Amino acid sequence: MHVVVSGSRGLVGSALVPLLTAGGYRVTRLVRRTAAKPDEAVWDPVRDAVDASRLDGADGVVHLAGENIAAGRWTSARKAEIRRSRVDGTRTLCEALARLPHPPKILVSASAIGLYGDRGAEVLTEKSAPGTGFLADVCREWEAATEPASRAGIRVVNLRFGMILSPRGGALRRLLLPFRLGMGGRIGSGEQFVSWIVLDDAIGLLHHVLYEETVRGPVNAVAPAPVTNAEFARTLARILRRPTLLPVPAFAARLAFGEMADALLLASARVIPARLQAWGYRFRFPELEAALRHTLGRVETRHTGNQAVW
Repeated sequence: MHVVVSGSRGLVGSALVPLLTAGGYRVTRLVRRTAAKPDEAVWDPVRDAVDASRLDGADGVVHLAGENIAAGRWTSARKAEIRRSRVDGTRTLCEALARLPHPPKILVSASAIGLYGDRGAEVLTEKSAPGTGFLADVCREWEAATEPASRAGIRVVNLRFGMILSPRGGALRRLLLPFRLGMGGRIGSGEQFVSWIVLDDAIGLLHHVLYEETVRGPVNAVAPAPVTNAEFARTLARILRRPTLLPVPAFAARLAFGEMADALLLASARVIPARLQAWGYRFRFPELEAALRHTLGRVETRHTGNQAVW
């Protein structure tokens, strides 16, 4: 099976590509520079250009590319770049796929639960309406940009990722240092819900939807047990054996991060993977503590007599 991957050097892509190649897949990575290796193909979303000859006849495409939304304060220029990288980049790729003589059967395009906005304790499924705000608008347009591929008969899956847990990147990596120093704690009230998925399950889900021909449309890529921000902080601190002494007031988060604080740190999205649950999909790590212990290498041991229970 030949799979094309964009965003192959990101947190998810850098884990997905080795899994696919180890499984015997042929992988072509889309890069935004001159192709230097046989497994690379050039695409330039700014110039609306894709090396289509390298994509023709591929079995599937996994589209993960996009500007890091948490890399800096949301200035007007920064927000424009976030929108351009996700919306325009996706449209460029999908229009190129639609024009191929032999288009792929499947396109898996990343999206995010930011689409739902700040919804308090409301339980959100794939049938829930989009929310409001910058992130919700970007996610809605991001998913709509895959329409050219869908119209061409390509099976399109929009994976709405929650917080992806890995010490290699993302939010967890940023949290580890303050928590290890005993300076971690809840943010704001701590009542806002965090919907998460461990990196291993995110990769497993990507692999699953490549094969499962009945899957199409939006899929919430989150574990089935969202937690409050306060519970997340307590669980992480317990695993690291540190106190949670320094909660971050909402006003301090806004001073430090501006508009981004309300969208990423203080917003509440209680998202469940309703479609995955209906299909009977099995997560390796459906509960937060086991997921964090696994990804941080902090497996708990208990001794019973002469035996250790893992």
